[in-house]
Amino acid sequence: MDEGRRERKKRETRRHISDVATGLFVRHGFEQVTIADVAEAAEVSKKTVSNYFPRKEDLFFDRQEDILLAISDALRSRPDGESMSGALRRYQHRLLTERHPTAWVFAGVEGFLWVIRQSPALSARWLELDHEVEDLIREVLLEEGTDRVRARIAAGLLTSALASIRKHSVQCILDGEAPEEVQRGHPAVIDAAFDLVERGVG
Repeated sequence: MDEGRRERKKRETRRHISDVATGLFVRHGFEQVTIADVAEAAEVSKKTVSNYFPRKEDLFFDRQEDILLAISDALRSRPDGESMSGALRRYQHRLLTERHPTAWVFAGVEGFLWVIRQSPALSARWLELDHEVEDLIREVLLEEGTDRVRARIAAGLLTSALASIRKHSVQCILDGEAPEEVQRGHPAVIDAAFDLVERGVG
């Protein structure tokens, strides 16, 4: 098997395991499902599951690597003269336009949110994922010559903007608002978050 086919097979296996696991988590709850349950349902070994997902939480948050790569690309490939805030604003609008699951505003997200709310482990991991995003943004800032203090503060502010957008949409849905309604208001929420970053709260 050539390298391209082998990598494609790995991606397909990873996605299959994650999809099966997520279905089990939504039906039964995260804490109630074991790695053995996932392996049996996915028809793979426990070792295979662990090789692809060293942490059980990452079976659920399986898109984090893709998110980090997308944010890295948005920042590192931005046009000359565009701020990081501008690049991340465009990135958020693109998620919405492409109907990407990590925009957290589309039909079916309610089940995911229910699983997270029922699991302290997933709630804690979600916070860790924000720290990973912050570390990435700080790394890019340092690469571009920003001093350490400003890089740390700016990375925190930009990460907070991203997290605030997500938290707003999630809370609206948890409060009973239809995802379609949340979608319609989402562009304004994105712009409000980054306007505050760029202009200050006052």
